Amino acid sequence: MKLKGRKIVGGRARGIALVSKKPLSFLGGVDPETGVVIDAESDIRGESIKDKILVFPRGKGSTVGSYVIYQLKKNGVAPRAIIVGEAETIVATGAIIAEIPMVDKIDISKIKTGQVLEVNADQGEVIITGFIDS
Repeated sequence: MKLKGRKIVGGRARGIALVSKKPLSFLGGVDPETGVVIDAESDIRGESIKDKILVFPRGKGSTVGSYVIYQLKKNGVAPRAIIVGEAETIVATGAIIAEIPMVDKIDISKIKTGQVLEVNADQGEVIITGFIDS
């Protein structure tokens, strides 16, 4: 299945989806040293975003979250790509400075955790190729 959205940061990535149905704050919500989600209210608390295709509705919280995304990249624990329903400044800026492919305007309800995704952010496309077991 191919989903069409909008390019925020160009690039390509392939990986396993990690989907949150709740907005995500990077400042205080994700440990920049480990890439583990630590936000007590998150539905993906305890999960690592390292090397995943991170999918969530939108970001929330402090503008310092942009620098947390950059720190995740510098520490080698960043997601391979970011897919959001609605891009906002914090996450978009973080993805830009960390050079993480990012797409928005995607119907994230069609993506499930564990699915293999191919992200072509240059074209604003996300292709769901199946589950890791398939």
